[in-house]
Amino acid sequence: MLFSSPAFLFAFLPAFLVLYFAAPRASKNGLLFFASLFFYFTTSGELTAILVLSVFFNYYLSLRLETTPARLKKAYFCAGVMINIFPLLYYKYSKFFLSAVRDVLAALGWHVSWPAVNPILPIGISFFTFQAISYIADVYMGRVKPARNLIDFGMYHSCFPQLIAGPIVRYQEIQTQVHRREIRLDDVYNGVTQFCFGLGKKVILADNMGVVADKIFKLSPHSLGFTASWIGVTAYTLQIYFDFSGYSDMAIGLGRVLGFWYPENFDQPYRSRSVTEFWRRWHMTLSRWFKDYVYIPMGGNRSAMARTLFNLFLVFFLCGLWHGAAYKFVVWGLYHGGLLISERLAKRWFRLPVPAFLGWIYAMLAVMVGWVFFRAESLTAAMAYLRAMFSLRNVSMLNPLILSTMTMDKVVYLVLGILCSLVPYQWFASYANNRYSFAPALSVCSLFVAVLAIIMMSVNGFSPFIYFRF
Repeated sequence: MLFSSPAFLFAFLPAFLVLYFAAPRASKNGLLFFASLFFYFTTSGELTAILVLSVFFNYYLSLRLETTPARLKKAYFCAGVMINIFPLLYYKYSKFFLSAVRDVLAALGWHVSWPAVNPILPIGISFFTFQAISYIADVYMGRVKPARNLIDFGMYHSCFPQLIAGPIVRYQEIQTQVHRREIRLDDVYNGVTQFCFGLGKKVILADNMGVVADKIFKLSPHSLGFTASWIGVTAYTLQIYFDFSGYSDMAIGLGRVLGFWYPENFDQPYRSRSVTEFWRRWHMTLSRWFKDYVYIPMGGNRSAMARTLFNLFLVFFLCGLWHGAAYKFVVWGLYHGGLLISERLAKRWFRLPVPAFLGWIYAMLAVMVGWVFFRAESLTAAMAYLRAMFSLRNVSMLNPLILSTMTMDKVVYLVLGILCSLVPYQWFASYANNRYSFAPALSVCSLFVAVLAIIMMSVNGFSPFIYFRF
């Protein structure tokens, strides 16, 4: 069941909200916990058992961490991290790791074979695994007290608005709301508004740009040219942003309706003037997770420069691997890690002021090149696509392929997507507030966006969110 599916929008969500608002305060956590398990079961079936086991294991482990003597606490924590990671390693990475070992052995002249391993990936396993690790890490470090009630912890760990694709919510961020939360009318209004705009991002912008990107990325290298390849990567650049930020907006909005304040996950990353700034604005909860639970414990930037650069390199290797079990994701992560290292060294050695516009051009080109690795079917396909982008073959916009792909509606969505990703929202809010009350206009706009998105879903169907595979 997807947020952008009719089953969720017109059956599950309305029924759940009626029950949730009618339920006594003491019963809301239990209702939300079991509704979340049902929501997950509709998509993952028997694999829901992994989530349930994760709830039980991390609940009891956190209680043990609080009472265990200091000399044993670290051993319990390390064992807990490994047990949490094991399902992720098996379901997501076992096939890739075995293939990588086979490739290495083949390069050494040893050709081996073993039974195929291809487990079905539980959706959202990367997200709820990282959330569980952040919880036991914070309990181990004494940042939070463990939840005393299994239902309360289970509700936090499996809450359906952000269960499948984030944002990654730390227990300390919503600890007080787990036990007591006030649901106010203005919070419900703001949450519904954010949900509607998130739905519009996904269905109106991301899905339409996805049609363009899919068509162009499926072309053979011989059919690609300069113009088509740049249109394709521009479409995918917009697709992945509006797809993921749209889901995040829907999750944050639903959380607001239920009384939770989830952290924002995106801050218009395509306005960045460096790749370093891009990672402060893109998937912010994941960036903070790697910073707080990997980068800083390894020494962060407090060590010598060589060690700091190694820490960055390792973090982005793991970040790439987190996104997918394939060489192309590893290369994508190392590519971004290399860019951040280069920027840090350039800032240290040269200290040259970079004009804002040139910094933005550089950052966007760097990010778009990276998205080619992310989207292409393989490294070979990515390299062929990049050669087309930086060649001068088939520059004309009058190519029949481009004319058939970039129909007038797709041109409109492309331009609208570029504007929405680059124009600061504060400008619009300031402009609107200077002329009329902003709230009614925002309500009408969000309602229009939601209705248009629903009409498009009824005509074109709906597609999964890109980050569901992670």
